[in-house]
Amino acid sequence: MSDTLLTGLQYYGAGVAVLAALLVSLNIGRRVTGWAFVLFVTSSIALIAWGFLAQDSEGIGWQNVAMLGINLVGVWRYLLSSHKPRD
Repeated sequence: MSDTLLTGLQYYGAGVAVLAALLVSLNIGRRVTGWAFVLFVTSSIALIAWGFLAQDSEGIGWQNVAMLGINLVGVWRYLLSSHKPRD
């Protein structure tokens, strides 16, 4: 695997996670939060790939396998579910 690709996956995953966290923290609205979870999903996928393709990074890979599941719940809850949330 090329070092350039691995570096791109690593920094994409980190940068997009920061952007998604900012969007969630701003609490702009349900739809924006849902799209932030979509960004989290792409971040998790990138970090899973990086974690298992780079040497000595499996811990990040496994962490992001779990985070992917959590982020998919966020996408379901904020974008796909028609259930109204309770305040």
